[in-house]
Amino acid sequence: MNLEKLKEKYAYTLARVGLNVQKGQTVLVEAAIEGHDFVPLFVEECYKLGASNVVVHYLDIPNMKVSAKYRSDEDVRKVEDWEYLQHQKYLDEGACYIRLEGVNPKLMEDTPEEQANAIFAHVDAVRNIMRQASREKHCQWCIAMIPTKEWANYILKDIPEEKRLEELWKLILRLCYIDEDNDIVEVWRQKKQRTLERGNKLDEFNIRKLHYTSNNGTDLIVELTPDSKFGHRPTNDERRIEFSANIPTEEICTTPEKFGTNGIVFASRPLVLGGKSIENFGFRFENGKVVEVIADEGKEMLEALIRMDENACYLGECALVEYHSPISMSKVVYYTTLIDENASCHLALGRGLSTRQPSDSKYTFNDSVIHIDFMIGTEDMHIVGTTEDGQEVIVFDHGDFAF
Repeated sequence: MNLEKLKEKYAYTLARVGLNVQKGQTVLVEAAIEGHDFVPLFVEECYKLGASNVVVHYLDIPNMKVSAKYRSDEDVRKVEDWEYLQHQKYLDEGACYIRLEGVNPKLMEDTPEEQANAIFAHVDAVRNIMRQASREKHCQWCIAMIPTKEWANYILKDIPEEKRLEELWKLILRLCYIDEDNDIVEVWRQKKQRTLERGNKLDEFNIRKLHYTSNNGTDLIVELTPDSKFGHRPTNDERRIEFSANIPTEEICTTPEKFGTNGIVFASRPLVLGGKSIENFGFRFENGKVVEVIADEGKEMLEALIRMDENACYLGECALVEYHSPISMSKVVYYTTLIDENASCHLALGRGLSTRQPSDSKYTFNDSVIHIDFMIGTEDMHIVGTTEDGQEVIVFDHGDFAF
C-alpha cells in the first residue's frame, strides 16, 4: 500500500465527490490546524479541478483555549465583522466550502465548561455563515476528517504508538471506500444510488410516526410530516450542483415535526461538545421539547446547549443507520460526530435539514442556530413506523433495516 498516493486520492475524493468543485469556483476551507500537513494536498486537487481560488482558514482551538482564560465569555462568543466579511464576500460570489476536522480529544479536558461553551458558540456561529449560504445560495458544502496524531493516540491505544497515525489513515480510507485501484467517483455514485433507493422505499410507506425502543431504556415516538422525505427531495433550482455533504456517510435522514416528539431516549455513543466528551446521557421530550436532561457528567453543558436559543430544545433531524454498518463494525469509537453518527441511528437537536414548508401547512419544521447530532442506535434497536392510514411497519429489527 502506497499511503501517500492514497492520501492524494482521499484529497481528490473530497474535492471531486464531496464538493464537486466547478471550473472558476472559489473554495473556502476551514481546516483544523493539527491537520495542516494534509491541507496542501486538498488545495492542489481543487486547483486541478479548475478552482479559481482556494482560501484556507485554520481553526486554531489551542490558541482559542488560551484566549478564553483571559477574555470574557461574551467576547469569546462574539463573531467579529472581519470574520463575517472574509467568508460572506466569497459566498456571495458563488464559493463552495469544506470543513476539514481534526480531533484532539484531550485538549479541552482541563477547560472549565463555561469557557468550552463560549469557544463552541463562537466556532458554531462562524460556521452558521456557511450554513446559511448552503440553504439560501445552494452552494456545495462538505465535512470530512483529517487524521491527526492526537486523535490516533486517543482512539487506537492498543496499537504501538509509532504506528497509530498510519493505522488511523488506513481506517479512514477504508470507511471512505478508497483503495488503490477503484474508480472512487463511480463507487460513490453507486453508493448514493443505493441510499436513495432505500430512502424512496421508506417514503413509499407514508410513515407519520417512528417508535424507537431498545433495552437501554429508549422509548421514544418521533412524528413525521407529509414533507418529511428520506429519499428524493425534489427541487426546481437549476443552479444546484450535486455534492456529498459528509464523507464518510451511511445515513438516510429527514426532518421531523417540531412539536411531535415524546418519550425518553438515551445516547449510545459519546457526544463531543466544545472539545469535551459527554457519555451516558439522555433526554426526555414532551410535545417536541426537551423537558429533562439526564446525565451524571456534562449535564451543565447539555443544558446550556438546549438554551442556545428558544428552539435548540426541539429536534431537527432523525437519521437511520444500520448497526452493522462498516463504521460500526470497525469497533472503534471515534469521538467525532461526523463519523460516530454514521455508525448509529441518531437524532439532532436544533435546526431542521429543511426549515421551509408551504404557508398553508399545519406542520412545523424546527429552526435554530444549532444543529447537534447525538447517537442513539444500538444492536437491539427496534423501530416501528405508523403509516398515514394507521398501519404498523417494522422499520428496524435488531439494529438493522427490516426491509
